[in-house]
Amino acid sequence: MEQMKTNIIQVGSGQGVVLPSDLLSRLRLGTKSSVNVSVEDNRIAMQPSPRKGWAEAAKQMVEAGDDELLIPDFFEDEDLSWWTWEEEKK
Repeated sequence: MEQMKTNIIQVGSGQGVVLPSDLLSRLRLGTKSSVNVSVEDNRIAMQPSPRKGWAEAAKQMVEAGDDELLIPDFFEDEDLSWWTWEEEKK
């Protein structure tokens, strides 16, 4: 687990923690991102919040049986013999 040291600062009438932008970039979080914060085993855990309404919409789709794939994972007659994998050169 990667560790870093930071400070708790005053933010208005509350308090906050400054996180480095490269850490937030790796998590694909920005200044307008919404996160869920919880305490687990005496640690603060933070994870991106699901988009508003998506969880409930997905639950309703499952309950209605409307969660089938629109396009199959693969086609019966699909020929991928031409496909090759090449590593990107750095």
